[in-house]
Amino acid sequence: MKAPALPADESRRLAQLRALNILHTPAEERFDRLTRLARRLFGVPVALVSLLEEDHQWFKSIAGQSAATAPRNTSFCGHAVLQDDVMVVENALEDERFHDNPLVKTSENPVRFYAGCPLRTPAGAKVGTLCIVDHHAREFNADDMNTLRDLAAMAEAELVAFQTATSDELTQITNRRGFMTLGQLALNECEVRQLPASLTFLDLDRFKAINDTLGHREGDRALMDFADAMKVSFRHADIFARLGGDEFVVLFNGLQQADAEGVLARFDRFLQKQTQDLDRRYALHFSSGIVEFDPDHPLSLEQLLEGSDARMYEAKNGKKKQVQ
Repeated sequence: MKAPALPADESRRLAQLRALNILHTPAEERFDRLTRLARRLFGVPVALVSLLEEDHQWFKSIAGQSAATAPRNTSFCGHAVLQDDVMVVENALEDERFHDNPLVKTSENPVRFYAGCPLRTPAGAKVGTLCIVDHHAREFNADDMNTLRDLAAMAEAELVAFQTATSDELTQITNRRGFMTLGQLALNECEVRQLPASLTFLDLDRFKAINDTLGHREGDRALMDFADAMKVSFRHADIFARLGGDEFVVLFNGLQQADAEGVLARFDRFLQKQTQDLDRRYALHFSSGIVEFDPDHPLSLEQLLEGSDARMYEAKNGKKKQVQ
C-alpha cells in the first residue's frame, strides 16, 4: 500500500480548511442532496463529501455508509487532493497504490472503483473531495468526469455559503451563529469524553472612546487587530468568535479555569506588544470572565455564556470603580 504524500501547501491547506468552520458540524440537506444525486447519476453504492484533516478524513456527507471518519493514511481521497483534476481508479486491484490497501482487501464491501474530484476553497486550497465508490471495477468516461466536476463545483459553492453564514464579515473569525453551533458540539464531545473546558467572555475596555475620538474606521481597525491577536494566540482546537460589537468569546477545549487564565494573560501581553508594534494611537485592553465546564454536571453553552458574561461585567465594573 502506498500512503498518500502530504501536499506541498499542507499548513496553508489545513488553515483554510479550518477557516471554513465546517469540521464536525451536523449533517445538512444541501450537502446530502449532492451525495444522493451522485449515487443516482452514477449508479454507485457510496458517495461522499470528504474533508481531509491532519491525520483523518471527515465526511460532511456520506450516502450509502454510516461512518463519520476514516484514517487519512489509507484514504483514496488523500491521493486525490494531490491532483488538479478528477482522480479515477477503475480497478483498485490493478493499481499499485491501492491493490493491498485494507479498504481494497476487505471481504465486506471492498473498494474496487473510486473517482474523486478535489474541492477547493476560494483561495485555491484543496481541502477534500466529492467522490464516488463502487464495490466492482467499472469504466469512467469523459462525460462521467464532466458530471463529477459539476457536482464538485456545487459542493464548493456550498462550502463557501457555509463559511459566509458562520464568519464575521469584518474580522474574518467565527460569528455568533457559528460559535453557537461549533461551541455546543465541542461541549457535547467534552461531556462524552469527560474532558474539562473553560469559556470566557471578552469585552473591549473604552472602545466607545476610540470610535468617538478617532472615528469608526479606526474602531473597525481596532476590532480587526483584536481578532488578529486571537488568531495568533489561541490553538486551533479552541473556538473563538466575535459575538457582535466589541464582544468576543473563547471556548478553551480541554483546559480548566486556571490554565485558561494563564492563556488569557499571555494573550493580553501579546495584544499589548502587537498594538505597540503597529504604532496605533490607542491601547487595547479588555475585561473578561471565565467559567469552567464540568462534564459531570454539564451546563449548556447558553448557560455558560450567561455566567461568563456576568463575571465579565463584574470585572469591568471593578475597573470603573478603581478609576473613580
